[in-house]
Amino acid sequence: MRLDLLTALNAERSARRAAILVTDLADGAQRLVREAEVAGDPLSGILRDRLSAGGSGMVEVDGRALFLTVQVPPVRLVVIGAVHISQALCPMAAGLDLDVAVIDPRTAFATPERFPGVRLIAEWPDAALDRLGALDRYTAVAALTHDPKIDDPALIAALKAGCRYIGALGSRKTHARRVERLTAAGFSEEAIARIRAPIGLDIGAVSPPEIALSILAQIVATLRADRIRAKP
Repeated sequence: MRLDLLTALNAERSARRAAILVTDLADGAQRLVREAEVAGDPLSGILRDRLSAGGSGMVEVDGRALFLTVQVPPVRLVVIGAVHISQALCPMAAGLDLDVAVIDPRTAFATPERFPGVRLIAEWPDAALDRLGALDRYTAVAALTHDPKIDDPALIAALKAGCRYIGALGSRKTHARRVERLTAAGFSEEAIARIRAPIGLDIGAVSPPEIALSILAQIVATLRADRIRAKP
């Protein structure tokens, strides 16, 4: 690989931006397509599918064999609230190779004993998110505390950052009050509609592990939405 391409690819990785290295197997010619450039690329449909799948592989275009090296940032799951649902959710998410972090200023809940091996940030969301690093479209945020003082700042940050998935625990009545607060904070109806609330797929979940499963299934469905839409 040319040094300039390697440098550019590493820069995209450091910035948590997706990119695809296109290699022509016949002559070894290579070019880098950044995520922001995919829509205008001659291979846009193929590249979009590869980004959605998150996997590298060979394709044939106009009789030429191309190898697509796909670089996609690892998906982060930021869980707001060190609650029972979170305890069930974290190991499930880790099993799917999600980069998990739990934020909760309540130190009685956010303890290593309750969340072994999980990154815990026992601070208020504003400070905790600064410590965690910028949210982005490869971040999923699940607000689970039922406490507006904790959940709302995280939801606001997720909406501003354009996170791929945003979910919030609570009944429809609870969410209606949440919508009122976010509207008062200046968010449009369209923006607020991006919040999945009540959180999780409707599978009739009752117990914390079942609710955690419904949340994780909804996150995966959101991440794979392009592939789902493409099915005949």
